[in-house]
Amino acid sequence: MAKPKLIVFDLDNTLWPFWVGGVVPPFHKNESGRVVDSEDYPLYLYEDTLNILTSLHGQGIKIGIASRTGEVEGANQLLSLFNLDRYISFKQIYPGSKIIHFECLLAESGVKYDEMMFFDDESRNIIDVRQLGVYSVLVRNGVTSRVVEENMQEFSTSQSQ
Repeated sequence: MAKPKLIVFDLDNTLWPFWVGGVVPPFHKNESGRVVDSEDYPLYLYEDTLNILTSLHGQGIKIGIASRTGEVEGANQLLSLFNLDRYISFKQIYPGSKIIHFECLLAESGVKYDEMMFFDDESRNIIDVRQLGVYSVLVRNGVTSRVVEENMQEFSTSQSQ
């Protein structure tokens, strides 16, 4: 089965169920080890996020992040606190176009657009990135193992045609 060489995820409402710009940094872990914002509001990942990243990483698939957030420091802090950095090979986290993010990912990774897959919760980003030739998936209420598995199958089928 043909697999993508690089799978890229948006952050907000894709890997976690909040908008980084809508919670209050700095972030930290409280006494019980839960990630919270500066007002002790609990922050968490979507249920399948860790399993998805662990599985993809274990299969040797590179993982990237493309986020348009203006809260760059907070996003990076959360990736570290959630211990996700260990899975991530490439990061493009800054305001602007996802097209620019993907141009940088192409340059950094050497992976061609048609060998990439992308998950995001915003239609405009999916439309933009799809035009580059990246297999792009719109997610609602976060990425799930089922959505990733189904689209890995579809990616494989589309590569063999």
